[in-house]
Amino acid sequence: MAAGRFQILRTAIDGIEAVVADSSHTFARHSHDTYGIGMIERGAQTSASGRGRVEAKAGNTITVNPGEVHDGVPFGDAPRAWRMLYLRPEIVAAAARDIFEGRPREEFYAPVLADRRVGALASAALAALLDEQAAPLGHEERLLLLLAAVLREQPAKRAGIAASGVDRAREKLDSMPAATITLEDLAEESGLGRFRLVRDFARVTGLTPHAYLIQRRTELARRLIAAGTPLAEAAAQAGFADQSHMTRNFTRRYGYTPGAYHAALA
Repeated sequence: MAAGRFQILRTAIDGIEAVVADSSHTFARHSHDTYGIGMIERGAQTSASGRGRVEAKAGNTITVNPGEVHDGVPFGDAPRAWRMLYLRPEIVAAAARDIFEGRPREEFYAPVLADRRVGALASAALAALLDEQAAPLGHEERLLLLLAAVLREQPAKRAGIAASGVDRAREKLDSMPAATITLEDLAEESGLGRFRLVRDFARVTGLTPHAYLIQRRTELARRLIAAGTPLAEAAAQAGFADQSHMTRNFTRRYGYTPGAYHAALA
């Protein structure tokens, strides 16, 4: 169903969602709790990624890993059109175990790929997953071929300036995104001073603790809406002050409103 210039579509596999978009929307810095892979079909954009600022144009395949902070800005005033698949991490993990015979390869290795072969695989996978008449064998085959082309071995765990402290603070935010949490709470949890926590958290995650908390609340609200929770109730359960506060943050990050998302999945 259309949501402005966005379409949110169910696919043939539970845990995989498709978005078809044609928009000049400028996305705020955000992350997803899913993997994303798709194609720019028209126009171009520049975006931050976990691997620096990148540019993508028509014909390029674009990817994002779970938790990777990114944004999206069109070149000039012209809209760009793109199609994306969003995959739950457990789907990618299961596919990676099959593809690489148990070796851990669960990271998309590049935010932008100009390889036409990968683009063809992305288009074929998206078409197959949106075809309700296609056989399950076709869905799985196309998906595995695409993932085999874009996955790489996980890098070694980062050495951080205060990575363990940041991880503890992040885990607290992940575990209770709707709760009222102060910077002092996070500093105590991490064992870091408040300023160092803010500085190191941003260096490690790409977001300040507050921005990260809002992102996690937005993701929680999205999951609640997908499960059929009414919008006002989803906003309250996710920790937003009210429904309008949820709507503003949701739209800045995803480009479409919570109401449009709810209608698309109804």
